Amino acid sequence: MTPTANRRGRGGSARVAGSGMSVGLVFGFCIGAGVAVQGRINGALGARLADGIAAATISFGTGLIALLIAFAVSPALRAGLAEVRTAVSRGTLPPWQLLGGLCGAFFVATQGLTIAAIGVTAFTVAVVAGQLLSSLMVDRLGLAPNGRTPITPWRIFAAALGITGVAVSAGASSAPATITTGVPDIPVLLIALPALAGIGLAWQQAVNGRVGATGGPFAATLINFGVGLIALLVFDLYTLVTTGLPTELPTDPWLYTGGVIGVAFIALAAVTVGLIGVLLLGLTSVAGQLVAAMVLDAAEGKLSLTVVVSCVIVLAAVVVASRSSR
Repeated sequence: MTPTANRRGRGGSARVAGSGMSVGLVFGFCIGAGVAVQGRINGALGARLADGIAAATISFGTGLIALLIAFAVSPALRAGLAEVRTAVSRGTLPPWQLLGGLCGAFFVATQGLTIAAIGVTAFTVAVVAGQLLSSLMVDRLGLAPNGRTPITPWRIFAAALGITGVAVSAGASSAPATITTGVPDIPVLLIALPALAGIGLAWQQAVNGRVGATGGPFAATLINFGVGLIALLVFDLYTLVTTGLPTELPTDPWLYTGGVIGVAFIALAAVTVGLIGVLLLGLTSVAGQLVAAMVLDAAEGKLSLTVVVSCVIVLAAVVVASRSSR
C-alpha cells in the first residue's frame, strides 16, 4: 500500500471516529435530559408518597414490566439475552459485570438517607465529584467497551470544570427535601455516601456498556433494572418496618412514566459509553441535565443567571474533554 493510500486510510478512520464521538456527545446530552425529566417525575411521586425510596422502587418496577413485555414479543431481544448468558457461561463476560443495577439502587437509597441531613447542594456536588473523578480511573482501566483512555492534565481539568459547574448550579438550588430516614446522624458517613454513589455510577455505566456490547443495549437494561429492583425491594423491607406502606397511591398517570424514561436512557447509555467513554458520558449527561433543568425552570418562570453560568461552565468542560479524547 502506498503512503498516500495509508494517509487516506488514516484520514477515513479519523473521520469515522470523529463521527462516532459527535453522535456519542449528542446521545450523552439526550441521556442527561432524560435523567432531568425522570428526576422531576420521580421527585413528584416521592413527594406524593412522602417516601423517595418507594417512588424509586415503583419507577424501577414499571420500567422492568415494560422491558419484560418487549422481550416477550421480540425474539431478537431474547436472542441478545441468550448471548449474555452464553458469554457468562463461557467466562468471556465476568458475572460481576452484571451487577451495575446495584449502583443505581445504591444511588437512590443514598438520596433518601442523606439529602434531608446534608442538603441538596452537598449531595449533588459529592455525587458528581465522585462520578467524574471515578470516570478518569474507569477509563484508564479500560472497563468500558471503548478501551483504555489515559489520564491527562486536560482530562483532569475537564473533570474539575464539570465539578465547578455543578457546584455553581447546586449553590442556587432550593432548600433540601425533608425525608425522615430514622438513621442516626453520622456526619462523616453522610458526606461519604453520595461520593461513593457517584463512584458507583461511573462503574455502572462501564459495566452496562460491556453487557450491551455482548447482548445489546436492551439486554443490559433488563439486567440493570432487574438487579436494581431486587436491591431496592430488600432496602424497602427496612422502610416498611420503620414507616409502613404508603396510605394511598396517586392516580395521575404521568407520575408512573419515570420507569419508561429510565429504560430509554439506560439503554442509550449502554451504547454511548462505547463511543465516548465514561468521563465524556458523565460530563455530557450532567450538561444535558443542567440544560434540561434550565429549560424547565424557564418554562416555569424561575430561570436564574447562576444556572445559565453553570451550564456554560459544564459545556466548556465537555469541549475540553472531547478535544483531549480526539
